[in-house]
Amino acid sequence: MGGKTITRADLCEAVYQKVGLSRSESSELVEKVLSEISDCLVEGESVKLSSFGSFVVRSKGQRIGRNPKTGEEVPILPRRVMVFKPSNVLKKKINDNLIGNGGGDD
Repeated sequence: MGGKTITRADLCEAVYQKVGLSRSESSELVEKVLSEISDCLVEGESVKLSSFGSFVVRSKGQRIGRNPKTGEEVPILPRRVMVFKPSNVLKKKINDNLIGNGGGDD
């Protein structure tokens, strides 16, 4: 795999290049979108982006885990986790790109 990691700065630059807003407006727009997504997830709401995927917050109950070094049982406290489920459109795009690049065995 070894692909590049996309950062906030990269997203801001892409908005600047493709939308034509100023760099500061592009940065503000990206920050507002990410903030809105974060706020919704914190409230326990799902975020669904058409043709991209869904971010869902799930609650996990308390359970007993095991320390792999010592084998000692330890309680894992209840928590909320975020899960991303890609859309079928995104999955197809990813797999079509893989096929188009010769299978990706590198």
